[in-house]
Amino acid sequence: MGLVTCVLAAVVQAPASEPFYAPGVRPDRVILTWEDQPATTQSVTWRSRPVTQPAVAQIAPAEDGQLFVRSAVPVPARSETVTIDGVTAQFHSVKFMGLTPNTKYVYRVGDNVQWSEWFQFTTASDTDAPFSFIYFGDAQNEIRSMWSRVIRQAVRDLPDASFFLHAGDLIDHPNADEEWGEWFGGAGWANAMIPSVPSPGNHEYGGTPRVISSLWRPQFALPTNGVPGLEESNYFFDYQGARIISLNSNEKVDEQAVWLDRLLAQGRPRWVIVTFHHPVFSAAQNRDNPRIRNAWKPIFDKHRVDLVLQGHDHTYARGTYSNVPEGTRGRAGSTMYVVSVSGPKMYNLDREPWMQRAAEDTQLYQLITVDRNSIRYEARTASGRPYDGFALVKQRDGSNRLQERIPRTPENRRLTPVASDR
Repeated sequence: MGLVTCVLAAVVQAPASEPFYAPGVRPDRVILTWEDQPATTQSVTWRSRPVTQPAVAQIAPAEDGQLFVRSAVPVPARSETVTIDGVTAQFHSVKFMGLTPNTKYVYRVGDNVQWSEWFQFTTASDTDAPFSFIYFGDAQNEIRSMWSRVIRQAVRDLPDASFFLHAGDLIDHPNADEEWGEWFGGAGWANAMIPSVPSPGNHEYGGTPRVISSLWRPQFALPTNGVPGLEESNYFFDYQGARIISLNSNEKVDEQAVWLDRLLAQGRPRWVIVTFHHPVFSAAQNRDNPRIRNAWKPIFDKHRVDLVLQGHDHTYARGTYSNVPEGTRGRAGSTMYVVSVSGPKMYNLDREPWMQRAAEDTQLYQLITVDRNSIRYEARTASGRPYDGFALVKQRDGSNRLQERIPRTPENRRLTPVASDR
């Protein structure tokens, strides 16, 4: 009886009119991203209730104890007020500049009255050096209840990840603040210590005409070096010998093709990794993206793009297309393509010969390690079980030699197809 009474009292005391993810007096949704060079800069964004005090961050080189606070430097924030889905909040952003490469820093954000806890991050090296990152396909649905365990298991498996890469459809409705609250809550403190590299999916778009979420740019500080009009959704940065490129597969597809061709023609690091939402080759039934394929695949082939990471199809498929014949699918290339899903929404797989490994009804995350000579890839299920793996080994002529590392377990396939939607 005592326990029941306590639970009922807690329910009664909760304000009925207060949104579950409303901003509070302390900073929340703290997230690291990059607007500029990862070796010497770091951007951070956070949210608060509308306040009159100017927002600010503090940063210092990390030490083994508490004495770093004496040397913490304040950095004023850029702030804007956004009202969406019945919630009014201020979004604040700081770009720390002039940082030392390969160095650990501590920082906190607030307004000189209310502060976050102190977080840590490490800048990238300014030379080629091994690094690892975690790639997620669509989270999108039932984010708090079903996706949270995926990103948390991934962080347990790779706690020193250099960044998270999200291939679109982070949420289901572009301007649903509660869904964004669930997405930020899923990763929690990890977002404030491991930078994120997000690309927009079709569910980040809405309205007529369709436009990107009103929260995309306020809550993510990303590069503006892509096609004009696609700032912070089409961009690139270099990280320790690899070029990471985000394309926006929702609009300006042809303009991005021209931009990408010019970017890669100017010289490239040893590795090129491209991410976007709509797959070049669909993995699910009755879904195809010929416009994306016709515009972008020839450029991937021309410049020998190494790895393409995608979402959208709510299945898993991975392959090189080297065994795809000439014809409507275009010239075969050696680029490794992946379609993956991290959330619980699932579609029917359309199994095709190019797929070296595939899955249905399987929530996945991918651990990817890059060094001078190879890219090593492992897909794991939500429970942490290895499901797929390979390595790309760079040859002297710039091509890649594929080493398959698929576990000796059957593919996860569903017995009964289900209806799919977009």
